[in-house]
Order: sequence, then C-alpha cells, then structure tokens
Amino acid sequence: MNRVALISGASRGIGKAIALELAKSGRDVALIYTHNADAAEQVRQEAEAMGVRAEKYACDVADFDACAATVKKILEDMGKISVLVNNAGTTRDMLAMRMKEDDFDRVINVNLKGAFNLIRHTCSMIMRSDCGRIINVSSVVGISGNAGQANYAASKAGIIGLTKSVAKEFAARGVTCNAIAPGYIDTDMTAAIPDDKKEALLSMVPAKRAGKACEVAKLVAFLASEQAGYITGAVIPIDGGMSM
Repeated sequence: MNRVALISGASRGIGKAIALELAKSGRDVALIYTHNADAAEQVRQEAEAMGVRAEKYACDVADFDACAATVKKILEDMGKISVLVNNAGTTRDMLAMRMKEDDFDRVINVNLKGAFNLIRHTCSMIMRSDCGRIINVSSVVGISGNAGQANYAASKAGIIGLTKSVAKEFAARGVTCNAIAPGYIDTDMTAAIPDDKKEALLSMVPAKRAGKACEVAKLVAFLASEQAGYITGAVIPIDGGMSM
C-alpha cells in the first residue's frame, strides 16, 4: 500500500490507537504530538515494529505557520500524504459564566482551528492521492452540547460544519472527508474522571460500558480504506447509543 497517514494527537489515547491501527493496515504513519516526546517515540517504535515507516513531529496544531513547516518536513521525509486524521484536542472545562477568554480561545484554536490548519496545508497533496481521505474527530458533545464544556462542545460542533464543507469542496477530486463522534471512551484522559462522574456517564450509555480506543481506531481505518470511497460528509457516532 505504502500510503502515508498523518495523525495529530498521536502520542496517547485514541490518537495512539488510530496510528497503530493504520500502521497495522500497512500505512506509513507521521505522528504529530505537542509535548510528550517519549510517549510519541514509543508509539513510533510500536508502529515501526509492524513493518511500516513511522516518524514523529512536534507541532502545536493551533499555530498555522508551524503546521505548514511540519507538513513540509513530512513531505520531505516521507514523500506524500494520503490520509489526514485530525485527532488533536484539549479541554479546559468550566461553566460558561465563569470561563476565561483564554480558556475558550485555546480550546477552539487547538480543536477546530488546528483541524483547519492541517487540512489547509495537506489538501493539495491529498488531492493528488489515488485514495485521499480526511477524518476529523468530533464528539457526541458536538452534537448534544454539555454543561461545563461550552468551549469544547463549540469546537467539536465546528468540526462537523468544517467536515461537511470540506467534503463538498473536495468530493469531485475523489477525496472523502468524514467526522466521527466518540462518546465515553476508556482512555488515560477519562481515567482521571472521578468515579461518581464515571457512573453518571455510564448511566447515559445504552450499551452500559465505556468504548475502547481500538474500536474507534477500527472505524477510522475503515473510513481511510478504499472500501469507504462513497462515504463523505458523514458524522458517525461511536458512543454505545449515547447520542440517540
């Protein structure tokens, strides 16, 4: 296959699972991370052990120029980009009436503007691929909203609008653009949630369990495949029925 997938937020959690699943499918992977170089290196080594090429790149996706420089370096190193997975995200939860402007701006800039930045700088290369794919990680709260997460929910709702617009712009070029909307997924981040809040979350999930990062990764791998070539502009919940 020898197609290159770029995954942001690839050092842990859902991003790590996606990177390893795409490597398992035979894709070379470019791993973008922000701070944790050691974790990113571990993912790189695990992916490389699957027989593909894997490289890691430090980049703040909220920085337009940094994204341009990083994409340029990836193309110099790996020659192409066929698949983009916008997974990088952050949270700064607070009730809207108490939220600081910086906390709102940072979440929007990483989660939403970061996705735009990478789409903007990779799209010309993706459009030259014979199987161009863009997959954006939204959230169930981008569909339903959530108290205490006005910034996060707004960013993830914005991802949905971005996805549908890009899908319409790129469809005639053979590039698909889809969003997935994970619910309560068992990751390092959700492990830090207090037990009482975990129980409250699980009570809203008809499947009565948390999802697994590997389950999200398999959905992304399908959307990145040739078999998904007639799916575009979709927003696919992966939430155990939470958004029903």
